[in-house]
This record gives sequence, C-alpha cells and structure tokens, in this order.
Amino acid sequence: MNTRIEQLIAYMDQREIDAMLITMPKHVYYLTGFASDPHERFLGLLIPRGAEPLLIVPALDLEAAQAASTVKAIHTHTDTDNPYEILRKLLPSGIRTLGLEKDYMTVSRFEAISRAVGAAVYADIDEPLREMRVIKTPDEVIRMKHAVRIIEDVLQAGIAQVKPGVTEIELVAELEYQMKKLGASGPSFATMVLAGEKSAMPHGVPGSRAVREGELLLFDLGVYADGYASDITRTFAVGDISEEQAKIYQTVLQANLLAIEATRPGATLASLDHAAREHITNAGYGAYFMHRLGHGLGMDVHEYPSVHGQNQELLRSGMVFTIEPGIYVPGVGGVRIEDDVLVTDSGVEVLTSFQKGLTVIG
Repeated sequence: MNTRIEQLIAYMDQREIDAMLITMPKHVYYLTGFASDPHERFLGLLIPRGAEPLLIVPALDLEAAQAASTVKAIHTHTDTDNPYEILRKLLPSGIRTLGLEKDYMTVSRFEAISRAVGAAVYADIDEPLREMRVIKTPDEVIRMKHAVRIIEDVLQAGIAQVKPGVTEIELVAELEYQMKKLGASGPSFATMVLAGEKSAMPHGVPGSRAVREGELLLFDLGVYADGYASDITRTFAVGDISEEQAKIYQTVLQANLLAIEATRPGATLASLDHAAREHITNAGYGAYFMHRLGHGLGMDVHEYPSVHGQNQELLRSGMVFTIEPGIYVPGVGGVRIEDDVLVTDSGVEVLTSFQKGLTVIG
C-alpha cells in the first residue's frame, strides 16, 4: 500500500471514519497512479478501515487501470449497470461514517451515494487531501519543472510570431499548437493573449484584436505535463511604448522581485502580498492591482493555498505557488509578471526562468 493511502488511513483512525470514498479523478490519480477522465461515469477509490482499498472504474477503463493503478483490487461497471449498487455491495457492513470530498461532490451524486450507503454521518475529507497535496514531493517538483520548461519553450516560439497585424487569437492558436508539439497533454487553462487596451483586463478574452506598434502585449499561459501544471505570464512591448507604460512595467517587475525575495519558510502568505502591494501602492497604482498575489499550483492550475493579504498561514518547504502582481490601467494597458516558485528549506527556488526585463518584440 502506498504511503499516501496510509496517511489517509491514519486520518480515518484518528477521526473514527469507517471508510473513505474518493471520486475526484485527480485525487484517484494522486493516490493510485491511475489517471482518467470518466466523464459522466462513476469512478471511485474506496478505502475501508481495516480492509484493502479497491477501485471502481468504468469497464472501458479496466485495462488502463490495471496497467497504472497501485491499487490492484479493481471492480468495473458497464453503462447499463448501477455503480452505486456495486458500491453498496463492496462496502463492509455497518458503515456509520463515510468520508467524502465535499468540495467536489455534486448534490445528485451525494444523494445516490447516500441511498446506497445509508451512513449516519458523511465526513468532509478535503482537509487531509489538501494538506497532503500542498507539500510537493521531489518527484512532483520534477514533473512541475518539466511542465515549466515546456511552457517557456512554447512562449519563446509564440513571441517569434508577433508582428503588427497578427491577431490575439492567431497567436493563441500558434501557442496551443506548440504545446502539443513540445510534449504537453494540453493547456492548463484557457490561453490568454491580450493586446493594447485589452491587456488592462486581468481576465480578458482573446479575439480578433490585431497587435499594433506602440502597445503592450500580455501572454498568460500554462500546460499540463505528466499530470502537473505550469502557469506563466509575461508582458512585452511591441515597438516603442510610452513613458507611463514603461513605468508601469518597471513597477510590476519590482513588486514581483520583492515578493520573491520575501518568500521563505516561516513567512506568512500575507507578507508576500503586502511586499508587492505596498510597492505598487507607493508608486501610485494601488487601485489598479485588484487581485491576490498568487495561487497554489500542482495537479490543478489553481489550488490551495491562496496568496492574499489576509492569509496568515506560514510558508512551509515544499509549497509551490505563483507570484503574479499586476497593474491594469484602462486606456493605457496592463502588465502582469507571473512566476512559479517553490519554498525550500533555505528560502525559495524560482521554477520559471523566462527573462523578465522589459523586452521589445515584433
């Protein structure tokens, strides 16, 4: 049995939980090594106290599960079977407390499980899973570095296509082509390329806007590779830009560097946000930095923890998250500079290495 499942069993013993049912596909992968997208079909890892864990998968995924899963007791269901009836038969008798991922569970699925199991208590097991995932193992860090290397190569290939007249969506198409070509399984979120005034929209949508001389061009992109995500943002000048745009860029760059410098074990997540936000505010742009400093990164592109000014949680070695300050001035343009960072025993390792000085492209 792998150590991650052993940690969950220890948690079950402490909390007197009779069994856990893991249904989030990424958690099944995290705990067993079997990755799948079951779509609407039922996928579940059942971990009873005092008995061997077992996996319930759609019949069409049986061969893949047998090849990849560290849990070897595998049960299947066809599209005409009732998987909840299979679950009921596999559960030990007398289940009083069943652990579920409440943040992931839909109401309809919970009702089906409840009818099948009939437990008196349904305990939330998101906390132990979150605590396990927040500290990355050396193997996970290697996978994340691989995802970072791919996305930086993708970005380098993408900016080579920038010239006045090319549209945002044409650049998105080139970037996502390069992702697959360079070995990613796909983008980790909707690729963002925003030109000119649209760069001042933190979550703008790429479209037919053409790149023009004398403006800012923002790229925010990432990939999944080996089950883990990368996420990077860089902003470029297309030709000569204004003094104010250059000032915005240098302000964001310095805020990014200050937050990275503040990253070390024992510091609070809030202190990182404060380091970046104070610099931006002192430069006169506080009202134009309207989002948190960053977010956790791992199997999901946005995961625990949230790096914001009220989070007093202490940094621990093994945490991975983004540092991405930004300034967005309507009518002028926006700049965001995002890095992926790993907290180490002695400080911080910046996983992203794509250069950050103001660069003119096109």
